[in-house]
Amino acid sequence: MKVQRYMVFLTLIVSFLLLSSCNKTVEVTKPNILIIMSDDHAKKAVSSYNKTLIETPNIDRLAREGIRFDNAFVTNAICAPSRAVILTGKYSHINGLKDNRDAFDPDQITFPQLLQKAGYYTAIVGKWHLKTTPQGFDYWKILPGQGYYYNPIFIEQGDTINSEGYVTDLITDYALETLSKRNQDQPFCLLVHHKAPHRNWMPDTDHLDLFKDKNLPEPDNLFDDYQTRSAAARDQDLEIKNMYNGFDLKLKPSDEKDENTGGNKGFDARPVWERTYKRLNKEQRAAWDAHYDPVISSFRQANLSGAELVRWKYQRYIKDYLRCIVSIDENVGRLLDYLDNHGLAENTIVIYTSDQGFFLGEHGWYDKRFMYEESAGMPLLIRYPAEIPAGLSSDALVLNLDFSSTLLDFAGENIPEDIQGLSLRPLFRGETPDNWRKAIYYHYYEYPHGWHDVKRHYGIRTDRYKLIHFYNDIDSWELYDLYSDLREMNNVYNNPDYEEITKKLKEQLKELQRHYAYKF
Repeated sequence: MKVQRYMVFLTLIVSFLLLSSCNKTVEVTKPNILIIMSDDHAKKAVSSYNKTLIETPNIDRLAREGIRFDNAFVTNAICAPSRAVILTGKYSHINGLKDNRDAFDPDQITFPQLLQKAGYYTAIVGKWHLKTTPQGFDYWKILPGQGYYYNPIFIEQGDTINSEGYVTDLITDYALETLSKRNQDQPFCLLVHHKAPHRNWMPDTDHLDLFKDKNLPEPDNLFDDYQTRSAAARDQDLEIKNMYNGFDLKLKPSDEKDENTGGNKGFDARPVWERTYKRLNKEQRAAWDAHYDPVISSFRQANLSGAELVRWKYQRYIKDYLRCIVSIDENVGRLLDYLDNHGLAENTIVIYTSDQGFFLGEHGWYDKRFMYEESAGMPLLIRYPAEIPAGLSSDALVLNLDFSSTLLDFAGENIPEDIQGLSLRPLFRGETPDNWRKAIYYHYYEYPHGWHDVKRHYGIRTDRYKLIHFYNDIDSWELYDLYSDLREMNNVYNNPDYEEITKKLKEQLKELQRHYAYKF
């Protein structure tokens, strides 16, 4: 009898404890979010993707401790539109910012606004480039327009601030200051948006002599003749041979007329370069002249022409570009060290990416805009120790469109139905779900206005094929079999062997346009 009473009593106690635990609210810690985005950083210039050009140990650390996406793309490879897509999770034709002439509509919903409402401290430091005032941020300190590399102007909460120093270091200084002053009781979402390595690629004076005595490898299609491509590939103004001697190559145009187009026929870049050069203070200018004066003298004495001139310009360009990236990598290290030293690394999602890719001499080009791999592809590395196993890679097709959905998912917030991206979270287990997207849609609009004369075009990319339609003042198609031609040198659109593939891709393309509510 006593045993029975004891068992009944024990059962009641256990039931009470179970009921209490079920009714108790379990507090879930929201992850912090740190997004580091550079401007025009090609995948090829990140050593976790490619080791032939540069070592980026701090960026590589994110790949080593997290996941590297090998097929990450933008929906529109140009600065402002890409940023608008990231903020809204919507294609350019939906968010209203199709090219760099457009201003961002600040009244539309963005992921920082939603995170702010969910209790996050939100901040952005660095490049904004969207013309209107940032919304949805508790704190913002941004560069006006493109910003300067040396002694840049910042706008802090509406006030103009003159800063002394190198822009990549300063952006990181301000980002660390923002982290240290935030409300420690709130999760944070901090956007650190670098100017570098955007044109005109002005390195920090500490890095001017990097790569000085070596020739960096040329892409094997530096002298592409565009033989099988449409008129769009031939009529562009992206070629390295046409770079501005002064603004791009730092050859002091006040002493020599700059006759190259630099991507904008009839534009005189000399006043722009002179204003830029004058921003250097006495010490900076002394270091700058000590490096570039011998380069200028040697160049003028060599009197190069033809292929040798193109090769010289490529070396001048690629070295300055990579020197800017060295500063980016160093400052990524500073941010990661801060997280480590303040016990934040385990519960912080760290994303490193770029607003698009960039041509590093492929096809003889610099800049971006085209749907070709070097331009539309972006580096994407994500570390989140609480959920992402170290050392993963993914070949799933992902887009900058997916950032909003992913971050809202991790924050435990509902993803609005009108957001067009997917959450990347299912990919963080190292496997691609069966229902993941099988193709991506791309659309570039900035023609005939703007720079570089890249025709308007849209297209579809699957894991194997890419179909592009150039339109507006031409009507041309290009098709590439990426398994055999990842460099996109051989347009097989009119090849009868690909007739059925072309038909199927056009059907898929129309379906994607319907899916993303694109209207002609």
